[in-house]
Amino acid sequence: MKGRISEVTIRVRYAETDQMGVVYHANHFVWFEVGRVEFFRQLGFSYKDMEQQYGCHIAVVDARCRYKAPARYDDEVVVRTQLKNARESMVHFGYELVRAADGLLAEGETMHVVIDREMKKTPIPEKYMRIFRDVIHSEQAAKA
Repeated sequence: MKGRISEVTIRVRYAETDQMGVVYHANHFVWFEVGRVEFFRQLGFSYKDMEQQYGCHIAVVDARCRYKAPARYDDEVVVRTQLKNARESMVHFGYELVRAADGLLAEGETMHVVIDREMKKTPIPEKYMRIFRDVIHSEQAAKA
């Protein structure tokens, strides 16, 4: 993890492209999920840990993507993921998709609500909230 930005590299598969030979737009959201999962792993836990230990899930309630350039088959794409905010039952992530060879492909954000097994909003378990606060505070300190 560079600073508090997680990076994971993927290679565009042929199945991810459309008739025009570029990555189908919805696949960017799949890559955001890849970035989130890896972000958590690099912090020392996983979605699976949260589900099994605390019975909580992180449901997407808002997802946005701003497309800057097309990605194509066999491109190497770096998914950069950053925790932008976390409070009580909400988690907000930011993303950049960058072609390793030449630059920015897309920017995005997702907003998540933490829910229990009955699909009711629930607070982020304190164990994870402490980690999220540390990430946010270290990011703010780095900007200062």
